[in-house]
Amino acid sequence: MAFPKAGKWLVVGLCIAGVTVGIWGYRLYNDVFQENVKKTGMFFIPTGSDFQQVVDSLNHGNYLKNRSSFQWVASRKKYPEKVQPGAYMIKSGWSNNQLINMLRAGIQIPVKVTFNNIRFREDLAARLASYLEPDSAAFLSALNNDKIASGYGFTHETFPMLIIPNTYEFYWDTSPVKFVERMKWEYDHFWNTARKKKAADLEMTPLQVVTIASILQEETNKNDEKSRMAGVYINRVKRGWLLQADPTIKYAIGNFQIKRVLTEYLSVDSPYNTYKHAGLPPGPINFPDIASVDAVLNAEHHNYMYFCAKEDFSGYHNFAQSLAEHNRNAARYQNELNESKIWK
Repeated sequence: MAFPKAGKWLVVGLCIAGVTVGIWGYRLYNDVFQENVKKTGMFFIPTGSDFQQVVDSLNHGNYLKNRSSFQWVASRKKYPEKVQPGAYMIKSGWSNNQLINMLRAGIQIPVKVTFNNIRFREDLAARLASYLEPDSAAFLSALNNDKIASGYGFTHETFPMLIIPNTYEFYWDTSPVKFVERMKWEYDHFWNTARKKKAADLEMTPLQVVTIASILQEETNKNDEKSRMAGVYINRVKRGWLLQADPTIKYAIGNFQIKRVLTEYLSVDSPYNTYKHAGLPPGPINFPDIASVDAVLNAEHHNYMYFCAKEDFSGYHNFAQSLAEHNRNAARYQNELNESKIWK
């Protein structure tokens, strides 16, 4: 006999142990490194979520082939103590190891946030909430927070000039305060040396430029005539004339939908009523886009003092140097409104 009897049992025991370890090792390898993600998709972890909520969400979203193996690997990698909120791109074919490493490290996919043609803070708050985690009430609270505004050198009235419409990338769980902080960074880069010089050449401040731009944005969507229109406003401001800008009346009464600014509207008691108060209103009446701001900075130099919408309803305007010429232009436009039965 090659082995004593006791030796045989030792060899058998070692063989069984080896097989057991091998099977256990194979299962361990599979749990950690084999494919366990069934589909590709965006996965959201709300702020304040715990590990069980993450597991439930993955399971509810039908992402995992084996829930138990995910929980076991996550526990060994101490992910339950390191849950981070955010928006994550999960990819089909990933192992538990790949998935947990990403979630544990908080490697989010930035969200593209686009906002333009925004009039009121409520509109902006709602738009942001449609992209990011905080709700519209949270964003509106920050946008109306005068302490936050003053911290960046703005008043309640001038705060909208900080927000420059564009497309930006944010992490999904960006807080309203962090959003404002990012907008200040963008504002500082937008108002570079070149733009500040152009404003100074016009003898205007960035606030005055943005305020005129906000009125332009309501007056026309024709970017190719905005610089000419800006020249009219600048001419009136420099001569000390009443601006008499209809969009400021619409802002003052809180209704941008009216087609005709009637005489009864012109008596509204508001510092934004440019038919009663000379100069520019206290701040922007919306969030003007970059094209409108740059149109003011590149305003045409001319002698036009008036403009009126063209009677063909093309969206373009007739410009005039004299009141008599302007009145003729206005009469043609008013006649077309009457013909079209547009009364207000």
